[in-house]
Amino acid sequence: MAAPLTDQEKRKQISVRGIAGLGDVAEIKRSFNRHLHFTLVKDRNVATPRDFYFALAHTVRDHLVGRWIRTQQYYYEKDPKRVYYLSLEFYMGRALQNTMISLGLQNACDEAIYQLGLDMEELEEVEEDAGLGNGGLGRLAACFLDSMATLGLAAYGYGIRYEFGIFNQKIRDGWQVEEADDWLRYGNPWEKARPEYMLPVHFYGRVEKTESGVKWVETQVVLAMPYDTPVPGYRNNTVNTMRLWSAKAPNDFKLQNFNVGGYIEAVLDRNLAENISRVLYPNDNFFEGKELRLKQEYFVVAATLQDIIRRFKSSKFGCRDTVRSSFNTFPEKVAIQLNDTHPALAIPELMRILMDIEKLDWDKAWDITCRTCSYTNHTVLPEALERWPVYMFESLLPRHLLIIYEINQRHLDRIAAMFPGDIDRLRRMSLIEEGDPKRINMAHLCVVGSHAVNGVAQIHSDIVKNTVFKDFYEVDPDKFQNKTNGITPRRWLLMCNPGLADVITERIGEDFLTDLSQLKKILQFIDDEAFIRDVAKVKQENKLKFASFLLKHNQVKVSPESMFDIQVKRIHEYKRQLLTCLHAITLYNRIKLDPEKVFVPRTAAPGYHMAKLIIKLITSVGQVINNDPAVGDRLRLIYLENYRVSLAERVIPAADLSEQISTAGTEASGTGNMKFMLNGALTIGTMDGATVEMAYEAGEENLFIFGMRVAEVEELDQKGYNAREFYERLPELKLAVDQIQSGFFSPSKPELFRDLVSMLMNHDRFKVFADYEAYVKCQERVSELYKDPKEWTKMVIRNIAASGKFSSDRTISQYAREIWGVEPSDVKIPPPNEPPFESRN
Repeated sequence: MAAPLTDQEKRKQISVRGIAGLGDVAEIKRSFNRHLHFTLVKDRNVATPRDFYFALAHTVRDHLVGRWIRTQQYYYEKDPKRVYYLSLEFYMGRALQNTMISLGLQNACDEAIYQLGLDMEELEEVEEDAGLGNGGLGRLAACFLDSMATLGLAAYGYGIRYEFGIFNQKIRDGWQVEEADDWLRYGNPWEKARPEYMLPVHFYGRVEKTESGVKWVETQVVLAMPYDTPVPGYRNNTVNTMRLWSAKAPNDFKLQNFNVGGYIEAVLDRNLAENISRVLYPNDNFFEGKELRLKQEYFVVAATLQDIIRRFKSSKFGCRDTVRSSFNTFPEKVAIQLNDTHPALAIPELMRILMDIEKLDWDKAWDITCRTCSYTNHTVLPEALERWPVYMFESLLPRHLLIIYEINQRHLDRIAAMFPGDIDRLRRMSLIEEGDPKRINMAHLCVVGSHAVNGVAQIHSDIVKNTVFKDFYEVDPDKFQNKTNGITPRRWLLMCNPGLADVITERIGEDFLTDLSQLKKILQFIDDEAFIRDVAKVKQENKLKFASFLLKHNQVKVSPESMFDIQVKRIHEYKRQLLTCLHAITLYNRIKLDPEKVFVPRTAAPGYHMAKLIIKLITSVGQVINNDPAVGDRLRLIYLENYRVSLAERVIPAADLSEQISTAGTEASGTGNMKFMLNGALTIGTMDGATVEMAYEAGEENLFIFGMRVAEVEELDQKGYNAREFYERLPELKLAVDQIQSGFFSPSKPELFRDLVSMLMNHDRFKVFADYEAYVKCQERVSELYKDPKEWTKMVIRNIAASGKFSSDRTISQYAREIWGVEPSDVKIPPPNEPPFESRN
């Protein structure tokens, strides 16, 4: 009789990463060796780990190609409504493992690589992160593409192929230093250049009114070269496309005016045109009115709209002839989603094409534009809202300026008719803001030119209606919607936390990976000792893995027994990393005051002058805490440099506590909060962004909620926030602030953090001190529960069970039905080794 299977073996059998068939393994090995030989021109003796990675990437890509072509053929046959997601950022991360999982090849590839005597983890580490985004907005776009493919929507992501993505962050002597992210240096095996679809984009020039209509003449042309990246759905054989544009100078760029002597300079000047796609602007939630940024925004929109219209007109696979000449059905066949205001120029550009090129009249063109476009607002911070100077448009986009003036005139005529004599309302609602210089309010342009406007969490959508766009909401209440953000469970559970995915699969099957609401079923195991033990064990394994990663990469030793208290956010005052830092100082002072007292051991990890100073403070405080022998293992403060998608995939599964501590009313949604919840971290947070909905789903008692609510923040604003009041009243806060002020954490430069303290005391918009006391008390509740591992894990299970709502599949289904007018499909396109649909009779 065979010996019974161990837990480990059972786990292996039911792993959701795909069965490794012998035939698959042999075929992958063959393909791998072929690519090493023919694609990379290497043999095993001279190949580097990077060559092996590329050989594996090409092998996996081969499995995508047939599905990719077949998916596009299928869309041309069925002619569904197509969704175009326009975003200046797509923070994709790495593609190899995600693709293997989507195609069900992970185990076969693991086995093949093992048999070839190579290390899969080492190969995966070679891949560069595609860091074409700053943070939340770009990562959301990436999750959305994954969900659109998994839901079988005919969808395309359109953006810019930045040569340099989000900068690599190095910490030197505690300060942030930026290095260029040359992610394309070794090539990118996932993209396919499409020079045959290269398109011209025009800038500058002047506008001429002729008998046959308005003409934009004497422009400078830059070419937009498309690069396509496949976006696989999960196990449904659908592969959608993300098309990123790269700027190329035309051959005659600046050459016409030169004699032979000026030829060299003229050719060198081509860089000016190609700079458009050179680099991603590294600030999210902060508007910088640079001409290059406006060029990027128009470049992506102009190229994309030409592409959309070409596809609309031809609508046959591989056909370039015009099949549709009438634009009447355009909004029935095309949906354009503007991811924030960055692609707002799609509205005047579509108007320009419809009127100047397709010769439609204004009313018809405007009706088509509004029914096609919809707009997602991502922030209520005033410094983030785009307001472009009119003089910049006059020079760079003169035709679009005239169109925006006309849109504004007609919009204000409508408002004036609805509210006669209300001049103040006209001023507030105008697309053009008077002043020096005059500016165009891009958010207003988006609201006026779209049929739907949505916020990204319920509380954010309410704030949008009640404050930012209050006047617009009063005029068009039906336009405004909420679409709470989500994350893809394929990357943010199955891929980054396979142990937890397997433990859940063992109990409830694997359907939760495409219907995350099924996680509710794990509540039936809330008192099951074995399940509680399994969940806790997976967390411990993840912490051990992360601790050894920290030791190897950061030379920092942390105890896996300590609570991993983690704040993952871009550094910004509203996200209040300073509150975490003050808490760490307070804990440090308490340990120093009473070294014998039992403390829960903790390890904490958390674009402009203040942000850099905050980083320096965190690293300086960490320096003192981590090197104080009296503290020992009881407290560690670590700043993880160069946070990116691939690092998030390690950090998040290891976290015990997730910090979501923005001032209520400032975080639009957050998606990090959802990733932590799904991976079994408990949340300490304010009632802000999507944390409000997480508390509703899981029950407020299963999160650690503290601090002011939105109404209390507004009340404090009205009354006037006085930081000194809190500083004088709370001895522990006073001590921590005095230590920062006096140079306790910067003995060689005692005045280093005075600006920071001055900001906290005199002009802190985000009221750190007002929530300090509640935060410290709430952290004591956290420590208390952490001492009872069983109760802690039960609360973790309740959180995981309640995280079903926060799947990007749910978000995208709502966009599809309520904004784009399309229905998700569970049709499985036949794979390349089977006959297509029409041959199956």
